[in-house]
Amino acid sequence: MRQQATNKKINKQNRIKLRNTNVGNKKVSYTWAVIIVIWTFIFSITLSYVSSSLMNNVSIGVAFFILLFIVLLGIIFDIIGIAVAAANETPFHAMASRKIAGAKQAVRLIRNAEKVSNFCNDVVGDIAGIISGATSATIVAQITTIYNIFDTVMIGLVLTGFVASLTVGGKALGKSVALSRSNYIVYKVGIILYYLNSFIRFKKVDKR
Repeated sequence: MRQQATNKKINKQNRIKLRNTNVGNKKVSYTWAVIIVIWTFIFSITLSYVSSSLMNNVSIGVAFFILLFIVLLGIIFDIIGIAVAAANETPFHAMASRKIAGAKQAVRLIRNAEKVSNFCNDVVGDIAGIISGATSATIVAQITTIYNIFDTVMIGLVLTGFVASLTVGGKALGKSVALSRSNYIVYKVGIILYYLNSFIRFKKVDKR
């Protein structure tokens, strides 16, 4: 009995230490949660409006192209999110010291890996999945209207299965690429951000 009481006391102390360690290491970012909710709202409305506006004025072939683009967009951002989370920050410091374009941006991405992954994988990825579903429904409606087909259920199932398999297969392939070439992907994204930032700065100076 005495041994059991001692073991319980030790386990309780270990749980307290573990709990205190977890609390001390990282704080919950409520501000980021609010920001990401707002960005999700704005981003989803923008993408939904653009896709619906385009879908109402295009042929079925172009509509399929838009659908594939939305699916591809989700896959690409999923790759970026995973690559940033898996990348190693060390080699980019040497590149930044030599003032190589995109190196500083890559370091910032890796240091904010949690937020970047959240935006890329959750925000863009999930929104792309929702909009691709809505786009598929619009394509089904166009097909049934143009070709006078009344069996919308079968067409919808086939198209939904196609989009789902393409999304899952693309993300599965993308994950292996992101993990094996994480530093390279992050560096390329850093270069894009570098030139985008330079372009914005140039525009601000030009306006003055």
